[in-house]
Amino acid sequence: MAAITAALVKELRDKTGAGMMDCKAALSATDGNMEAAIDWLRAKGLSKAAKKADRVAAEGLVAVSVQGNEGVVAEVNSETDFVARNPEFQALAKTIADVALERGGDVEALLGHHYPGGGTVQDAIANAIATIGENMTLRRVASLKVSSGVIGSYVHGAIADGLGKIGVIVALESTGKGDELAALGRQLAMHVAATNPVALDLASVAPDVLEREKAILAEKNAGKPANVLEKIIESGLKSYAKEFCLLDQAYIHDGSKSVSQVLKEIEGKVGAPVKLAGFARFALGEGIEKEEQDFAAEVAAAGGTAG
Repeated sequence: MAAITAALVKELRDKTGAGMMDCKAALSATDGNMEAAIDWLRAKGLSKAAKKADRVAAEGLVAVSVQGNEGVVAEVNSETDFVARNPEFQALAKTIADVALERGGDVEALLGHHYPGGGTVQDAIANAIATIGENMTLRRVASLKVSSGVIGSYVHGAIADGLGKIGVIVALESTGKGDELAALGRQLAMHVAATNPVALDLASVAPDVLEREKAILAEKNAGKPANVLEKIIESGLKSYAKEFCLLDQAYIHDGSKSVSQVLKEIEGKVGAPVKLAGFARFALGEGIEKEEQDFAAEVAAAGGTAG
């Protein structure tokens, strides 16, 4: 049996909003497994914030670069928010995104590509580390391209052109009017920034995620006849799609319509079919566990009084 520490209970409470005793019970029931404990709380209707899977705060910038029918979003991390406001670091993040636009979205390959001014992207990062004095990393890159249509983009919390805390690109395939498509692309990118969908539609959701949702619904409704349970799960997945799947979500700019309905309606304005082919959304620091410093212990250690 894993030790259920106060820190573990607090972490689960922060992620779910459930009560302290419920969190302790969930961790005890799942032998300290965090993800299983989250599912346990959700199945019992005790989790208030299932979407808060990661509450983290890494620093740096998300950079977006779009040219024609191609777009890139990249995350470049630093140790402090102060460095994110450094013009040299901003130039680094923006240039990396521009290079990725030409070279593609594979991080390892991108690090070896030529960086404007000399050397590679990896060299440019190393030079910035030496100059600015903080560790920096190119964490991830995503790219989208359409044969015809537009790439819409949006940066939330922008501190400079194309640089901010959340970056989104969306791909619209269509031979219709470019201006109308561009306007819709930006609106959809804003929607994605606000709602953080997990996939385009239910069919695009990862199989293990769907199975997890089904298992939670089955546990919530344990004991009901198989035919009834099947309908409950089907209905539950439709509700899941409306919350987490982009095409099924209520459009933030007009809650009376789904995103798929908005796409259908715009076809008349642009004069051609419109397909939402993909999206990428990076929020700064998501999924990175940031070490919490014990300030009292740090001071004690510095003074030679640590036990």
